[in-house]
Amino acid sequence: MIHRAGRIEVVCGSMFSGKTEELLRRVKRARIARQTVQIVKPAVDTRFYEMRVTSHSGFGDDALSVRNARAILDCLTPETTVVAVDEAQFFDMGLMDVVERLADRGLRVIAAGLDLDFRGEPFGPIPALMARAEEVTKLHAICVQCGELASRTQRLVNGQPARYDDPVIMIGASESYEARCRQCHRVPRGEIIHEEA
Repeated sequence: MIHRAGRIEVVCGSMFSGKTEELLRRVKRARIARQTVQIVKPAVDTRFYEMRVTSHSGFGDDALSVRNARAILDCLTPETTVVAVDEAQFFDMGLMDVVERLADRGLRVIAAGLDLDFRGEPFGPIPALMARAEEVTKLHAICVQCGELASRTQRLVNGQPARYDDPVIMIGASESYEARCRQCHRVPRGEIIHEEA
């Protein structure tokens, strides 16, 4: 089944909010509609399986693992009408151009990823994707500290909040991350040292 017009859909939120599960739900519905779907993920995401996307609750599906955004164009089959991109925040900024090209060709693109990094700042190409998408769905987890809606991802190092100057990308799951609300999210900054003139 071919779409009449391409479109971009973004599913975003904190870790443990159900982004991959929602991506897989949309993929399942596309297949029920007899659409040809391909799922891609960044090669850097090695948490569960190399050639599968898997949610934290255990749902999964086969996927192609690619090194960069440009490689997505090279791996798609001609009959594909739906492209699902998981962990989109880990792709380079070229993802925006790739997704736009696919949508312009009439494909439906579903991209799922973290909208904020562990510091609470916009993450990778997700903000640009959100701005250009026809549909944006922001999901929330539950804050493990207070039970409110969580929109942030707390990184923990030895049980303590990661520092602001830690590397942005660190692959992990519940052993390294928690869902937190704005009030419970903590990112200590290093001391500011003023040099004397």
